[in-house]
Amino acid sequence: MATDKVTVDGLAVRFMYRETPVHANDSGWRFLSGTETDAYMEKDGNQGQHFLNDIARCDPAIVPFLQEPVGVAFERPPGTEQFQPVGDWVADED
Repeated sequence: MATDKVTVDGLAVRFMYRETPVHANDSGWRFLSGTETDAYMEKDGNQGQHFLNDIARCDPAIVPFLQEPVGVAFERPPGTEQFQPVGDWVADED
């Protein structure tokens, strides 16, 4: 899953996490620009399923992390191009 801010607007992935996949074709990866509000995320059509290769073409910096296990999260803080682990991140349950 990726938001339109990444796939349509072309913003860099600034936050990504991997959760338990919800179906056979789901990698569990979720990619966000970090600018999405709760209202944006709740609006139908602002996010969708995409092939990992398509997201990697949008932002190649994600590639080294794609083999990481379920439960990880990474952020790329403003002013830097390197991802770092988010140690205190917990997935929403909704």
